Amino acid sequence: MKTIFSIEEITKPFYNAVVTIGNFDGVHLGHQALFHEVIERAENVRGTSIAMTFEPHPMRVLKKNNYPPLITLIEQKIELIGRTDLDVLICCPFTREFAKLTPREFVEDILIRRLGMVAIVVGQDYTFGKDREGNVDMLKTFAELFDFELVLADWIQMAKTEKGRISSTKIRQLVTDGRVDEAQPLLGRYYQIRGTVTTGRDRGGKLLGFPTANIKLQDELCPKTGVYAVTVDCEGNRYDGVANIGYSPTFDDHVFTIEVHILDFDENIYGSKILVNFIKRIRDELKFSGIEELAQQIKQDVIAAREILTRTVHQQH
Repeated sequence: MKTIFSIEEITKPFYNAVVTIGNFDGVHLGHQALFHEVIERAENVRGTSIAMTFEPHPMRVLKKNNYPPLITLIEQKIELIGRTDLDVLICCPFTREFAKLTPREFVEDILIRRLGMVAIVVGQDYTFGKDREGNVDMLKTFAELFDFELVLADWIQMAKTEKGRISSTKIRQLVTDGRVDEAQPLLGRYYQIRGTVTTGRDRGGKLLGFPTANIKLQDELCPKTGVYAVTVDCEGNRYDGVANIGYSPTFDDHVFTIEVHILDFDENIYGSKILVNFIKRIRDELKFSGIEELAQQIKQDVIAAREILTRTVHQQH
């Protein structure tokens, strides 16, 4: 997949471009279905399959505050979209200037002249252009005027246990509630945070007998405080682990931390970038009477995590 970071980089139109446009936060199964539709239609016309997204998220530019945390930052978004067979991803810089483009200017100048679009695949509530004036009805008019095909994709519904369609909003809520195992079937993967291992308060190994990697978080959306069964990707390997998100109430220092105890692991990874995949929440964060009681609980957490990971992750492989 070719990744383009500016419209100006596109010097000539793509051949028979089939395009989808969106923020694609989370790159969930609904987004993936759009991409597959684009790929299939591009193959039918021997054309180019293209996804266009925006960086930063338009809400960051148009709203001063009160915008939701992102499920996937741009680095991970590119990585996940790259796993599809799309030919091109355009990460269009979103500025106040860009936001002033009228719906017609966006379609005529960007999509048709610049990209060479012959078909567009979007969801039924797609809006675009200045003040989001453009909608699906307007796209239908433009499709006739400029002779391109408009494909309205069906929503991907959630499993029978949950009503409604798969959406970034729903996934965000599940992760915030700590229901990471319920977010997995909507994402098509486990929710992941990324960060750099930093020096912590050096209590895990010395005091508790469970060395932990303290993570300086790079992501925005953090699961609810508590203890989780996780897998950890570090330097090309995957390990089992237990993560604690919270304020260490037993120690009363009220500092928010994300600490990961990697099972059966004894290497120095300070400064390393690690990826933590959240499999299932084990329990709330609790305040214990002292170090001994906390250490006993961590032993139980490790047993619970091994059991969860054996039952879920390892049985899948």
